Amino acid sequence: MNNEKELLALRHTAAHILAQAVKRLYPEVKLTIGPSIENGFYYDFDSNETFTAAMLEDIEKEMKNIVKENLKLERFVLSREEAMKLMKEKDEPYKVELIEGIPENEELSFYKQGEFVDLCAGPHVESTGKVKAFKLLSVAGAYFRGDENNKMLQRIYGTAFASKEELKEYLNMLEEAKKRDHRKLGKELKLFALMEEGPGFPFFLPNGVVLKNALIDYWRELHKKYGYIEIETPIILNRELWETSGHWFHYKENMYTVNIDEEEFAIKPMNCPGGMLVYKSEAHSYRELPIRAAEMGRVHRHELSGALHGLMRVRAFTQDDAHIFMLPEQIKDEIKGVISLIDEIYTRFGFKYKVELSTKPENSMGSAEDWEIAESALQGALDEINMDYKINPGDGAFYGPKIDFHLEDSIGRRWQCGTIQLDFQLPQRFDLHYIGSDNEKHRPIVIHRAIFGSLERFIAILIEHFGGKFPTWIAPVQVNVLPISDKFSNYAESIVKLLEDKNIRVSLDNRTEKIGYKIREARNERVPYIIVIGEKEQDQNKISLRSRKNGEEGLVELSDFISRIKDEIDNKVLEL
Repeated sequence: MNNEKELLALRHTAAHILAQAVKRLYPEVKLTIGPSIENGFYYDFDSNETFTAAMLEDIEKEMKNIVKENLKLERFVLSREEAMKLMKEKDEPYKVELIEGIPENEELSFYKQGEFVDLCAGPHVESTGKVKAFKLLSVAGAYFRGDENNKMLQRIYGTAFASKEELKEYLNMLEEAKKRDHRKLGKELKLFALMEEGPGFPFFLPNGVVLKNALIDYWRELHKKYGYIEIETPIILNRELWETSGHWFHYKENMYTVNIDEEEFAIKPMNCPGGMLVYKSEAHSYRELPIRAAEMGRVHRHELSGALHGLMRVRAFTQDDAHIFMLPEQIKDEIKGVISLIDEIYTRFGFKYKVELSTKPENSMGSAEDWEIAESALQGALDEINMDYKINPGDGAFYGPKIDFHLEDSIGRRWQCGTIQLDFQLPQRFDLHYIGSDNEKHRPIVIHRAIFGSLERFIAILIEHFGGKFPTWIAPVQVNVLPISDKFSNYAESIVKLLEDKNIRVSLDNRTEKIGYKIREARNERVPYIIVIGEKEQDQNKISLRSRKNGEEGLVELSDFISRIKDEIDNKVLEL
């Protein structure tokens, strides 16, 4: 089953089988919704009893029975009155509420399999017997319709595939993902901490700050190469600005606000309005364009506590934004330049990626002509560089079309990070101008773009992508020096000094522990290189080297090792 639509139908049917199994085992449970999702499905239940691991096993056994019964899925349509009557008879109050929320002109379709009936638009496979490779995975809390004012429900997650081999492969990937969980590794490697005093506001520890700064240094180096200037905008700006940008009316529930001198301000959730003000702070000529203004900007967004997840979903993060102010005829070349920059960064870390072009949505702003120019420019740039891409009709931002980049990590998971968005709206809202060759005022076109996206989230992805075994150039500790005993401490310290003088990040473990224990500790910390110092090394003025890649490498000259590691750092060598 290679067809994506067929797989979605299979998983949607698995969600119905799950609901049927739950109703058979626990008739008092109330049903809500159960869609297919990427890599699986879920169903939300209102139950007075908390679903346990043992209960999931029982539910999964009953699902297998339903599959064996090979029940046909039959679609039928009811009038609004008949639908309400049916769901009231079955004592399903959430279904009644869902029906009440469906527009009068929409068809009310149901699917029946055996004794089980559910309000559903489909699609499904022909019978339950088609769903043979599935697994229930977990239970989580979820508000009905995602509204925290509603009752907390229990969401059972599962996955389903066309074959048992694909299911096994996916479950193996999940096991590998558990080992690479950035929250677990972040704690072990002393990169960051999540504390009750600041839910959603991560603390970066010394090793994490080293990693973060290494990424920022690389980002600055590349942006200089690609002709960007760097700006910094304030974290707090007044209400009038956010009204001008539209955020106050469309995004206020996600913004933190504060009163200063009896005036309302907001902590910025996005860097864009500040970037517009920087451009507007002086007059510009067409000769200056394009202006590529980049910012590592700190932003804050209110996320529901249940949505927070390590560094992946936080309330405070650093966004690597850039705004490119340009002439209409420069759009295509600037898009190609951004794609080149994104490609250079992602391939540096060993990521493959997929590209999606999202076009005009129904609730768009701006003229049809502007949208046609923008979409044509984005598509033309992708075509000119022979980039493979998928079109997502109607999925663009309300202010312009966009290109999204989905990374694939070392165990095959996808992450949406980079984005390029064309914007005709903010230049109008902020009344931005440049003086053209005709000495008249013209409005610039703006590209919004991010590559890391959220730097914190990108770090989480890197932790899991590398399993904590960072390439030497971004590793918080690049070399660990381990003297066998105190009498070799002076020689060990002299080696540390020589490495530090070459700007190599090195630590000295001079604890009075056995050398085997210290080596195991350093390996657990995923340090790229371990130097062991004993009598033989001191007498011969050499080092015993262990590398993460090759293991025990024996006695080597320190100067040779320094040349080797410097080359690895300077050339940002990738080791997957």
